[in-house]
Amino acid sequence: MRLHECITFLLNASHHTAFQHLNSQLSEYQITPAQYGILNVLWEHEALSPKQICELLYLEASTVSCTLDRMQKNDLITRTIDPNDRRTIIVETSEKGQSLKQPIKAIAGNVNSLFLGLFSQEEQQFLQDALLRIAKTKLK
Repeated sequence: MRLHECITFLLNASHHTAFQHLNSQLSEYQITPAQYGILNVLWEHEALSPKQICELLYLEASTVSCTLDRMQKNDLITRTIDPNDRRTIIVETSEKGQSLKQPIKAIAGNVNSLFLGLFSQEEQQFLQDALLRIAKTKLK
């Protein structure tokens, strides 16, 4: 198989290009793309457990845990014990994390438009559906 026919190569190369551009745009706010993902689901759901964050972002627990540690140190989130189940941690955005919602969402929207703008409306929908199908695939 030629390299440019290999799906994992194409996904990785595309991810790298988009990730680097998003990272450069977010750097002004000292937010990484991974932190943006977590903030985004918290802005949408207000309070989540780390397990729920993992499920919504299709990430492993160790990845989310390390990112949450850095976010808490940077005062972007708070973690508290769920009063109804002391075994569960609840993650919420801090005041600082909440204050970044509008500028960060604008950046993400612009980056999204930049890359999706390369495609027709039909191609955009197909691409998003195809990538989501891959992301949701559980392989062993």
